[in-house]
Amino acid sequence: MKQFLFLTIFVLTGMLLSAQNAVIEHVTGNVEIKQPGEKTYKNAVVGETIYKETDILTGFKSFAIIKIGSTTITARPLTHLTLTEIQKMSDVETIDVNLQAGRVRVEVKPPVGTKAHTSVKGPIVTASVRGTSFEFDTNNLYVNEGTVSFGGDRGQNILVRAGENSRLDQSGAVTTPKDEKISSLMPPSPVGTGARDGAVSVPASVGVNFTIELKYKSQ
Repeated sequence: MKQFLFLTIFVLTGMLLSAQNAVIEHVTGNVEIKQPGEKTYKNAVVGETIYKETDILTGFKSFAIIKIGSTTITARPLTHLTLTEIQKMSDVETIDVNLQAGRVRVEVKPPVGTKAHTSVKGPIVTASVRGTSFEFDTNNLYVNEGTVSFGGDRGQNILVRAGENSRLDQSGAVTTPKDEKISSLMPPSPVGTGARDGAVSVPASVGVNFTIELKYKSQ
């Protein structure tokens, strides 16, 4: 009886918790993947199934589109990412991505009655997203839809809404959309002065930590 009960629980758990399907939907240029357990990279093929811990590299003028359940991830040129979690439990999809370099666009469109939790992670910046679409390159954030709570390792989080942008500055804080708008309207500083009014930003080094989390529930 106990064995039968254990087997029943195991089967039900398997029905509720399962690996999410992930495939390479489109490839342009030089895109390579390294599947879990493999030691070398190989050319990505459209329609190929990918799994948790798969590494994806895109070359110069190359990009890949990855479809994972209701989430679509577009890896821009010169991007290196790892799929660290691909899972579906009941009506909730969980997808975690470690972005080491480059730029990604994430779009989430779950079916009615389901939820999606998609995160893009690294070391310094954290952005919690309530929406369906954003782009991030480890330094600059642009929100296409929804609202993002964005913050560096110093300073408070700020809200970035659709059509707005923010970035990591030299102090480790993030700029406000208002600062970015004002900065874009300012005339360039005289050549050789090194001066600049408004928010200041420098490119983030490869390996800089950040986290982007997207939680969306269809209505």
